[in-house]
Amino acid sequence: MKLMQTLSRIATYNSHGENSSYFQGWQEYEKNPYDDICNPEGIIQMGLAENQLSLDLLESWLASHQDALGLKQGGKSIFKELALFQDYHGLPAFKNALTDFMTEMRGNKVLFDPNKLILTAGATSANETLMFCLANAGEAFLVPTPYYPGFDRDVKWRTGVELVPIHCTSSNGFKITQSALDEAYQRATKQKLHVKGVLITNPSNPLGTTMTKDELDLIVNFIDAKGLHVISDEIYSGTVFNSLGFTGALEHLIDRNLKHNEVWTRVHIVYSLSKDLGIPGFRVGAIYSNDNQVVAAATKMSSFGLVSSQTQFLLSSMLSDRKFTSKYIVENQKRLQKRREMLVSGLSSAGIRCLQSTAGLFCWVDMRHLLSSKTIEAEMVLWKKILFDVRLNISPGSSCHCAEPGWFRVCFANISEDTLSLSIKRIKAFINNNSRHHKPGRHSRTMSLPKWVFRLSYSQEREPER
Repeated sequence: MKLMQTLSRIATYNSHGENSSYFQGWQEYEKNPYDDICNPEGIIQMGLAENQLSLDLLESWLASHQDALGLKQGGKSIFKELALFQDYHGLPAFKNALTDFMTEMRGNKVLFDPNKLILTAGATSANETLMFCLANAGEAFLVPTPYYPGFDRDVKWRTGVELVPIHCTSSNGFKITQSALDEAYQRATKQKLHVKGVLITNPSNPLGTTMTKDELDLIVNFIDAKGLHVISDEIYSGTVFNSLGFTGALEHLIDRNLKHNEVWTRVHIVYSLSKDLGIPGFRVGAIYSNDNQVVAAATKMSSFGLVSSQTQFLLSSMLSDRKFTSKYIVENQKRLQKRREMLVSGLSSAGIRCLQSTAGLFCWVDMRHLLSSKTIEAEMVLWKKILFDVRLNISPGSSCHCAEPGWFRVCFANISEDTLSLSIKRIKAFINNNSRHHKPGRHSRTMSLPKWVFRLSYSQEREPER
């Protein structure tokens, strides 16, 4: 008997999403990573939404709080206490500190109850756990496009839940509309999919925009009318750098006096410290829900992906320092805004524009004018040139299920200012060379396009895989 036949369906089922250009670009980068000394001609990683701009602030705090780093409390070691078994409810001190931090991030417009918070090993685990709680295999969630490519892995692979795109367009800045919502719901119904809810990211990955009041109204009215759930992934809530700030899903419900409405229990929040604090390696995520059954079930499921006790202890000390967190939030947002402006300005000087954004660690970049045709195939040709010739790893819009070829997500917070300057220099050289000597899409490396670049399904028109 062949080995494949002895394994489970999940082990052999090709639904992880790793064949997407989003992940393939990472693989190419890892083969030839840029280093200013050892490999200056290598590929620069601009496909990683990681915040490295304010790690010095964290290091400075750690240097002056050695007890927290040394697992001590009042000068006395608590190593044994932390090393022994902890249940899956989490350390109360950390849950209190984390909910206070989430409240502070939102300008104290909503108070989070630590008893309704479930700790998870990052937002990936949080999103999957919520899917297990809210939907069965073969049921569906609607999700606005473009969306984070990792959702195809995080919420589909093991749960068997389908994602149906709500197609948004550049004509209105990729905002959600009533017609787009209705069309996605009808499409799912035609495919005999039972829709259980809507999955949103606010602020958006990859757009870097925050949802407007009108968009939030549309979502709330839609789920209220149809009895659906909302998962609001708000892991970038602390990266908003404009004066208008950020309104999350729960704040919006409070503004509409819906706290005692049934919809209050059908809006669930995902949060993480990976983006706002820039510590993805610590694997700290959270679910927040006002549904007691969801809280109970998710808490039990969290035993499969716990946050270590020493991590909780260290971060509870840091986040409880309100003077530090207040300073960090403001300074981090300033640095993100400055870095974004540097990228936008550099691309603009090369004749490339970006969608106006106010949050996130990336820009949504418009390169439609560089395509040889308005097709995904042309987008893939351009992406391959940028990856192998310009030696920048950026994420093509089709990997984010964008229906309009020619948009790319470009990250700016995971590299140094000098490396970003070099990236812009490379892009300018590519644009100048392309305009002087080539027609867009005519020339590329002799390496053929692999089959996976044409398997980027951004449409659910086909029968959903089970």
